[in-house]
Amino acid sequence: MKNPLASMVDHGYWSHMTLLVAKYAITALVIVVVSEVAKRSDRFGALISSLPFVTLMVMIWLHLEKQPTAKVANHAYFTFWYVIPTLPMFLLMPFLLNRGVGFWTALALAAGLTIVCFAAAAYGLRRFGIELMP
Repeated sequence: MKNPLASMVDHGYWSHMTLLVAKYAITALVIVVVSEVAKRSDRFGALISSLPFVTLMVMIWLHLEKQPTAKVANHAYFTFWYVIPTLPMFLLMPFLLNRGVGFWTALALAAGLTIVCFAAAAYGLRRFGIELMP
């Protein structure tokens, strides 16, 4: 059974601009919903935000826009390797905030750690034939 969204794209019902506006609207909706849920429940908000909504949406958009299967597969593959170096940020941020470090300083330090971890991962994975940097 064919996906109804794919059918609409296949038959030209959506112009490129309409599809672009739909992408923005759906992406914004996901972010707003997650932030609103997080206001009400720390744990449920974190659970929802930890789900790979953005990656799933990107893969759906790539598929609907008739990108090659290899492009979708590569996106999923590289996303896996890019997520790993971001994980220490989620430990450093609450550690700093719970010790009285201001939000923006904690965020900057956590982002800096992520950059360092990403560079280390890119360097280390290169030895195993995984090229994260073009």
